Amino acid sequence: MLLNSKMVVPIFISPLFLNYILPFVLVFTLIFAILQKTQLLGEGKKQVDALIGLMVGFILIAFPFSRDIVVELMPFLAVSAVILLVFMLLYGFIMGKNKGDVLGMAWIKWVLIAIVALALITVVLMIAGWWDNVYEFVFEREASSQVWINILLFVVLAGAVIAVLLGKDKGGGSSE
Repeated sequence: MLLNSKMVVPIFISPLFLNYILPFVLVFTLIFAILQKTQLLGEGKKQVDALIGLMVGFILIAFPFSRDIVVELMPFLAVSAVILLVFMLLYGFIMGKNKGDVLGMAWIKWVLIAIVALALITVVLMIAGWWDNVYEFVFEREASSQVWINILLFVVLAGAVIAVLLGKDKGGGSSE
């Protein structure tokens, strides 16, 4: 039996917390940390740095336009940081600690990094629900076959130019 039809909103998703407290704490912390690191106002001025951070934080939450920009940017920052973390973890697995070439095949590591980057981009697109649109744009359009043929031609030409330039450096003897 329900006594009250209204449900209690958890504090972490309440508008007061999301639109006022979190942006204030974020901006206060950033301004304070920047002033402490740069020592712009002098050395040992924690109270002054804190007051300036406090005022900038209050000014931010007083203006809805500025506050909304900060609130809208933070999910993007969080998602970007997680994507970068996953890429750096996979990069660390591939590159390892040794910096030398294994049997002279350092190019394999770079191929693996490219594959991991493409796989990560694909997974992010799938999770975000954009994969079908991207796939349709890239592969199922009327002119997509011509675009892919031109890309292949460009890659072959670039490979030929690189091969000629690298072969020129290894040429050895000159005809002087």
